Amino acid sequence: MVKNVTSVQDNDSKESLSLADANQTLMKITAWIIMAIAVTLSLYQLYTAGVAALTALVQRSIHLGAILSLTFLLKPAFSKLRKDKFSFALFLDWVLVALSIYCTFYICNNLTAIFERQGDWLIQDRIVSIIGTLLVLEACRRVIGFVMTAICAMSIAYAMFGPYMPELIIHKGYSIERIATTLWLTTEGIFGLPIGVAATFVFVFVLFGAILETTGGGTFFIDLAYALTGRFSGGPAKASVVASGFMGSISGSAVGNVVATGSFTIPMMKKVGYRAHVAGAIEAAASTGGQLMPPIMGAGAFLMAEFTNTSYLTIIKVALVPAIMYYLTVLIFVHYEAKKFGLKGQPKENLPKFMNVIKNGLHFIIPVLILIYVLVSNYSPMMAGFIAVVSTLFISIIANFIRWAVKGKEEISLSGFVTYEFKLIVKALENGAKNAVMVSVACAAAGIIVGMVSLTGMGLKFSSLVMDLSYGIKVLAILLIGGASLVLGMGLPVTASYIVLATLAGPALLDMGVPIMVAHMIVFWYSQDANVTPPVSLASFAGAGIAKANPMKTALVSWKLAKGLYIIPIIMAYRPLLGMGADYELFHWEVILTMITTTLGLVSFASGLERYFLRKATLIETLLFWLAAIGLFWPAYWADMAGFTALILAVALQKFYTPTPTTNKGTL
Repeated sequence: MVKNVTSVQDNDSKESLSLADANQTLMKITAWIIMAIAVTLSLYQLYTAGVAALTALVQRSIHLGAILSLTFLLKPAFSKLRKDKFSFALFLDWVLVALSIYCTFYICNNLTAIFERQGDWLIQDRIVSIIGTLLVLEACRRVIGFVMTAICAMSIAYAMFGPYMPELIIHKGYSIERIATTLWLTTEGIFGLPIGVAATFVFVFVLFGAILETTGGGTFFIDLAYALTGRFSGGPAKASVVASGFMGSISGSAVGNVVATGSFTIPMMKKVGYRAHVAGAIEAAASTGGQLMPPIMGAGAFLMAEFTNTSYLTIIKVALVPAIMYYLTVLIFVHYEAKKFGLKGQPKENLPKFMNVIKNGLHFIIPVLILIYVLVSNYSPMMAGFIAVVSTLFISIIANFIRWAVKGKEEISLSGFVTYEFKLIVKALENGAKNAVMVSVACAAAGIIVGMVSLTGMGLKFSSLVMDLSYGIKVLAILLIGGASLVLGMGLPVTASYIVLATLAGPALLDMGVPIMVAHMIVFWYSQDANVTPPVSLASFAGAGIAKANPMKTALVSWKLAKGLYIIPIIMAYRPLLGMGADYELFHWEVILTMITTTLGLVSFASGLERYFLRKATLIETLLFWLAAIGLFWPAYWADMAGFTALILAVALQKFYTPTPTTNKGTL
């Protein structure tokens, strides 16, 4: 009897072991397939960027088909489901992958026929269109969440039930066939401008950032920031700001920036005395600026170039100065925090040596310089990205080969070196595709909203609503757009939020006489605010997680640090900060004057808010700083003079007047 029981137990153990082995084998196969799709997608994007262009619908559909496949293989249908064993959910994911491939193949295989029968659709056209739209909605739910998916579904419902809507937004309504085929078989919906930008410019630059980071460029830029700023008061925090600017200029993701640089900078800030929630907030505010910093700007530069019919080079030229102003504001807040709490810089021996950093990572600067050169030489953004990717790979391999030839021959053979470099390149290509999933899914989902807004004429209705509520006053319209962006930002990533706001609210600013470039830049800046504004604050929450701090306290401080995010767009609307409008050029004297007064205004604003400049400010000095900020921001020459005078008085008092000693306690 005992032998029988033992035998049964042994059989059960063998069955469980064989099942575990089967699951492990399945996971390995899935991982290989994911890698194959990701690497193939990256190579395909490089081919279309630098070798041969394809028809828009074909190029975008292949891109989206691969992105959808990666989404269904990487993201479980629900967070509690596991991807490490076979289940019905995993089987369903493979079915969705097969449907994604088929819907893409259908467009590529029937492209000419689809163009010829526009409006006279076959039954299979309608079925494929409905399935494709549902696949995008499901991918959106998995990657971005229910809110974005609900907005997409509501836009479709609005298009269907137009006659039953309130009078303000009523329209004739459209059939399911018209909606689905518009979304899937034309370039007016899912395969419209947003996914077009994601499938061309954005992907190549995301791949560039992934390759730079995988080959060690991310570590180089962080070390460079520490070498430059680590010795100063509050050095690690300033290094965090500078490093986030460097990283943001190539990654374009606020949360990704927090995770990438914050894992190094936040512990360093805490080590020298920054409170945990302040350390997390500094990283969040600094990382948010990464999406404002050229060249990538979180896909914003490429989208803006298409929306405004302006060259990409012009976008990054006019975006650079405001982005630097934003970082200057954050640096000022950080400096005041360090001074108020007596936080010192790191000892020189604890910091990376500048020359060593440059010597070990000089080759990472070369691709950036090449990128700048090809952009200035008027190459297309796609070609510039292609050249940047290829040059980064080539230079990295050359640098690593030289190191191996000089020092590494004894440790690893030539075949081992080649194998290592090959795996590194494959990993970089895989990471590039994975990093692009969120942006591409967001752009595809935003295409649903843009398509329905265009089909129903909702954009004009929303624009007139903003005009009515703001009474034609620009500052009120901008504040309304800021409020709308905060609400949208609770459920949308920045890129999608910008697309929706540009489609709905942008025309209202144009109707008020705001130049198109300025209008889009205002909308883009305000689309960032959900990263650092409670109650959502995704970047702040990521920083709080690394700092092990209270999320809401971190969010409130990051909101305070990122005040430039709210002030600078208003300046753009009233003064030629971007060099746009009338007869202005980027180096026109009034543009330069605006840059100077805005910078001084931001310094005054930070000093008034923190009640600190060279020392803790008295009540009179604080009042002077506030008057200086208002005067320097106000769009009138007399106000500039009054503000400048108030600032001079405040600085003079700080320099030459010594108040009665009191206990200095920071308030941040």
